Amino acid sequence: MIDRQIPQERLELVWVLAYGAALLFLLRLVNLQIIGAAHYREIAEKNRTQVIAQAAPRGRIFSSDEVALATSKPSFSLIYFPDQARKNSEIERMARALARPLGADYETLRNSIFKAASREKPVRLAENLPPRIMLALSELKAIYPGVDIIVEARRYYPFGPYLSHLMGYIGKMDAKDWTARSKDKNYSMDSRIGKAGLEKTYEKELKGKDGGIYLEVDSRGKLNRVLESRKWVPGADIFLTIDSKAQAAAEEGLAKSISGKGAVVALDPRDGRVLAFASAPDYDPNMFVLSGSEREGLPAGKILPEFNVALQGTYPPGSIFKIVTAAALLESGRVRPEERAVCPGFYDAGSRIFKCWEKRGHGSVDFTEGLARSCDVYFYINGQRAGALNIEKYARAFRLGQASGIALPDEKGGNVFGPSPRAAKKSYWFIGDTLNLAIGQGETLMTPMQAAGLIAAVANKGVFHRPYYVARITRSDGETIFEGKSETLSRVDLKPATWDLVREGLHSVVQEGTGQAAKIEGAEMYGKTGTAQNPHGKDHAWFVAYATVGDEPAKVAVAVLVEHGEHGASAAAPIARNVIEAVLRDDLKKKREADRASRAAAPKNPPASVPVPAVRSAL
Repeated sequence: MIDRQIPQERLELVWVLAYGAALLFLLRLVNLQIIGAAHYREIAEKNRTQVIAQAAPRGRIFSSDEVALATSKPSFSLIYFPDQARKNSEIERMARALARPLGADYETLRNSIFKAASREKPVRLAENLPPRIMLALSELKAIYPGVDIIVEARRYYPFGPYLSHLMGYIGKMDAKDWTARSKDKNYSMDSRIGKAGLEKTYEKELKGKDGGIYLEVDSRGKLNRVLESRKWVPGADIFLTIDSKAQAAAEEGLAKSISGKGAVVALDPRDGRVLAFASAPDYDPNMFVLSGSEREGLPAGKILPEFNVALQGTYPPGSIFKIVTAAALLESGRVRPEERAVCPGFYDAGSRIFKCWEKRGHGSVDFTEGLARSCDVYFYINGQRAGALNIEKYARAFRLGQASGIALPDEKGGNVFGPSPRAAKKSYWFIGDTLNLAIGQGETLMTPMQAAGLIAAVANKGVFHRPYYVARITRSDGETIFEGKSETLSRVDLKPATWDLVREGLHSVVQEGTGQAAKIEGAEMYGKTGTAQNPHGKDHAWFVAYATVGDEPAKVAVAVLVEHGEHGASAAAPIARNVIEAVLRDDLKKKREADRASRAAAPKNPPASVPVPAVRSAL
């Protein structure tokens, strides 16, 4: 007999392996039963249940005067719940009956129902059904068991294109969206989310908590029964700083302009609130939530004008840049406001003749007259005296070349033109560059939003606020979860005398100069016209302005750009006037009533003074 004793070392190794396996098993058991219990319970629950989501109403969006700009309205979806095996003939009759009111292809609809019946899984046959179709389908519910209509919330913009470039739009999630939000239980592959504008920026706040129909299924995913229907929770409401009447005036002005293209931005100079924000051409955000039947008759492949001119359009500022040049002239100490320059209609720079917009010339003009009449020759002559580097310095102080910081995507910063960028590129600076810089031509570029910030800073004597358009956000239970507030970005430090002279010049622009079309009864208007040369077509028209009523500080500053408008005085100034008048409507009404009352109280024909005869004393 052979003695085959197992060495002690091997036995110990076997026991170690056994203990190790037991420990791993124990740890796995602890993970399943304790640490990951909630996670695995959720997975098991998902295996047992299926959900047909019902989209919650997105939060509403209101203007500052509480006009509803975005709401939700009922949307109806058609669901088929396979209850029991049906004959092919019954399914075909059902498909034929449903296809007529739905306007759907019979074969496609029949195949969807067949597939749902064979797999015993519910299917969404149609969504975003208008009420008239829903009523027709309601009659078929009693005839064909398993057909049901669920109510969801659908985004709706009552005024269509109104404020579209600020509002943005919503759309179905794509693969990129799903990758970013796949861990959020409140989203599914067919959820709709904000794709642009504030709909995208404030998606988290606007998105409500979806409800749904919870179904019990077996291990093969087949429907057993409907468990429950959970109600949705609406999203938070957003109250904007936008003045609905000022916005309407801006959009109407652009629509009636010579080209129908451009932008209007109105700000409150006191704190940076956005009062109006229009970009043309615009688009109807309702287009993105239309159902298949509602798209009938619309042009296929239509490209929507999503380009935001107010934030993304960069243009030469033309003569509105003379506000910056004017500040540079006075602050340089090299130009006295009373000094006069003679404008014969052109300026001879030696190698080239630079023309004034007024071919006949302006004659002899001082600082105020040069700004009021927008005399190019005055700024050619004195721009050289102040120096190009000095003008560039103040262009940067007025935040040209910088985005405003508004909470909207893809804002452009424009371009600062001056000797410094040329030097960085090791390129030359010529006298003609200085002349172009002085009148806002050349390589200087700015957006309408930057132009609005510029004139707002003049209105409040140098303060740049970050523009904001959300006043507050309120949840459905009434709790305010966010309040917009003013944020100072920078200041332009000018001597008080400089501010006074610049504002005097801007007042003269409207009173007797190129901006007389912007006059408003009862208001003191300050503005500047601009006509920007455009190598690709007709010149662009600019106008920037602010206004005061009585002793009150300026409550509105506005910038208007009309693409190919040719003349700021005729194309842009009237739009600015209407926007300002809309913002100041209450103040103007009180002022005009007070003026009328004062005139009525004054005697129409004051009596002439009657001399009193001298009384002679009796002797």
